[in-house]
Amino acid sequence: MSNVQASSRKIVQQERPAADELVPSRYAVKVGDIDVLVISDGILTPPAESMATNADPDVREAWLDDRFLSKVAFDWALNAVVVRSGDQTILIDSGLGEEYPDFPRAGQFVHRLEAAGIDLVSVTDVVLTHMHFDHVGGLLVEGVKERIRPDLRVHVCAAETRFWQAPDFSLTAMPPALADLARKASREFLNAYRANLRTFDEQAQVAPGVVVTRTGGHTPGHSVVRISSGGERLMFGGDALFPVSFDHPEWHNGFEHDPEEATRVRLRLMKELAETGSWLVSTHMPFPSVGRVATAGDLYRWVPAWWDY
Repeated sequence: MSNVQASSRKIVQQERPAADELVPSRYAVKVGDIDVLVISDGILTPPAESMATNADPDVREAWLDDRFLSKVAFDWALNAVVVRSGDQTILIDSGLGEEYPDFPRAGQFVHRLEAAGIDLVSVTDVVLTHMHFDHVGGLLVEGVKERIRPDLRVHVCAAETRFWQAPDFSLTAMPPALADLARKASREFLNAYRANLRTFDEQAQVAPGVVVTRTGGHTPGHSVVRISSGGERLMFGGDALFPVSFDHPEWHNGFEHDPEEATRVRLRLMKELAETGSWLVSTHMPFPSVGRVATAGDLYRWVPAWWDY
């Protein structure tokens, strides 16, 4: 058995879905001695053009047609992660929350966390890849703050907190309503959790084998989380990588605050992932978003993990 085959067996699907769910909403991965649980918050449906704002519309629509995808609203998975390392339980991002009627298929994170047996009071740390509303919203759901331990540590890049005090949307292609939601959610989050913030400049160790590192690009303080134990690795890529990134890394995402830098970041991360063989989980890759990156000529290709039952 190859090392890849042996390692893939460490991916284990969790319990059967609840009676009211048609598909599983959580998936467990073992990274050495560290437990990683990917939890689906559901599906976002932003305008399809937002995934490639600088692309020729005909080329973009052909890409969507080739994958039997809608040319009107693009289905984006919304994934968050729970990591258990030592005596710490770490939440990486928190999904959408409840305030967004335009996205009725998302906002499932809190009850899916509970269904997975994760009590909010057990969470010792939160890591935010960035502060867009679909990453902080789950922590703004009514009643959540009251159920979280008062000594919760929220790790976020200092550049991110500075940015959201007066955010610049001039290089994004966000619909105005979503830009307003982003401003509102970031302001509410900072007000609610300011006393819990543990900011870092470039990198911080959150727990043994769990390191968060600033990349910038998508937002000024956008960060990725690298998990390593026993010679195995996994990266949570946040919003650095999207499904279209492997075919067209040069296409700009409408939610990127610095699209040119975001392109450089995703190319750099894909190169690292291909060279190291690390697992990748990313916010908007199709659930369970567990796979590897391989070279494909001058580009890269996504190799999803085989589900283990």
